[in-house]
Amino acid sequence: MTHQTIIVLDFGSQYTQLIARRLRELAVFSEILPPTTTAEEIRRRAPVGIIFSGGPKSVSEPGAPGVDPAIFEIGTPTLGICYGMQLLTDRLGGAVERAPHREYGLATVSFATSAPLFAGLPGEARVWASHGDFVARAPEGFEIVATSPNAPVAAIQHPGRKLYGLLFHPEVAHTEHGTDILRNFAFGVCGCRGDWTMASFVEESIARIRQQVGEGRVVCGLSGGVDSTVAAVLLHRAIGDRLTCIFVDNGLLRLNEAEQVRTRFTRLGLPLEFVDASDLFLERLDGVSDPERKRKIIGATFIDVFERRANELGTFDFLAQGTLYPDVIESVSVIGPSAAIKSHHNVGGLPERMRFKLVEPLRELFKDEVRAVGTTLGLDDEFVWRQPFPGPGLAVRLLGPATRDRLDLLRRADAVVVDEVRKAGWYRKLWQSFAVLLPVQSVGVMGDGRTYEYTVAIRAVESKDGMTADWARLPHDLLAAISSRIVNEVRGINRVVYDISSKPPATIEWE
Repeated sequence: MTHQTIIVLDFGSQYTQLIARRLRELAVFSEILPPTTTAEEIRRRAPVGIIFSGGPKSVSEPGAPGVDPAIFEIGTPTLGICYGMQLLTDRLGGAVERAPHREYGLATVSFATSAPLFAGLPGEARVWASHGDFVARAPEGFEIVATSPNAPVAAIQHPGRKLYGLLFHPEVAHTEHGTDILRNFAFGVCGCRGDWTMASFVEESIARIRQQVGEGRVVCGLSGGVDSTVAAVLLHRAIGDRLTCIFVDNGLLRLNEAEQVRTRFTRLGLPLEFVDASDLFLERLDGVSDPERKRKIIGATFIDVFERRANELGTFDFLAQGTLYPDVIESVSVIGPSAAIKSHHNVGGLPERMRFKLVEPLRELFKDEVRAVGTTLGLDDEFVWRQPFPGPGLAVRLLGPATRDRLDLLRRADAVVVDEVRKAGWYRKLWQSFAVLLPVQSVGVMGDGRTYEYTVAIRAVESKDGMTADWARLPHDLLAAISSRIVNEVRGINRVVYDISSKPPATIEWE
């Protein structure tokens, strides 16, 4: 089945992924493409709608991303958001100028409720704005259908050409009725029927796997997380025992995690090979403090161990990975050269010597969609709601060299965090919650003695998909309980601090 699709052209906004997510929440499939996508390519994909995202540039500055002008002539309903509206205005003969008063944050916008985008909405709403330019004159033939005190042209439309523009961000949660505006565009303007469901995805994914794999054999690296688990269950349903799963204990897992994973997958009935390679990983990491070197050593060692065991088990034609859509987006620069934040553990190809073809059944899904698929497949909550855990494991939550002693301290501190967060009913509210061991020792007093021990930082964030995140406002009683237990139960740690950084500017993991 071919799903109706709305294409989002990404001009660099931090909210681009939110546009696609909001549409998918409305059961409308959406994919993100670079702004260099040609009108010919868009025609080939035959979307029912196009959205131009926001972006950090001004349309008049050198190097600002543009768009194939032929896109405006395709006849597909098109919505420009913020920079996207300014670009549409500029390219179609309107005027975009520097705003006398930059609008950033909440703004009050008055709507023309007769306009298709605002049908059924009240005449006024608080919206999220983020722009230093404004539309001084709409292009010829366009109507102004929304205004704000600092933006006399806050929304425009040309229904005859199926072109629309918003100077604010309907995809952001702060915008009142933002989802309704996107719903009006998708269903009222584009004629979507809402055919993107997780039940349909499961059925189609199993069919695609069978078609791709044929009679071949597939090997899958299991981590114990929801992504690799859901991918493995889909594969097992599609091809049965022609799937073999390999779980590698790298010595960088949480407390008792290796045995828990083995038990869980045995219960699921997945064909599992368990490899304890913890000594090899820690030997190769000996004395290494640089976080990127740690990631690369762990990745290379995993491939060595995985490849060796796979060769011992016979010949495989395919390698399965739990790659998600945000993995793909974060690992590929959309609007040109950009600095790499970190290397990703499952995007970017395989060493030349590994001749596997890739099977990535979750590549087009966001994290919450993967959880929905897991629920559809009947997986237990412990799989579906397990918080994300980094591929390099505790090595990126332990700043400095990964030694056995320091890993043991971190494991026990982290176990306290997880236990207390669960008991307080916060585990499923948080995207991630964990401990970070810092290479910092400080003076403390315990009993009548002086201590000089390590510091642990607690990290707890709220997020939808990890692309952006806000630090969680955990109750003080919960933080006090975590701190008290760590200091009392984990000998070697005498100080606990709480990380109140959001992403951006920080990352969720410390390394």
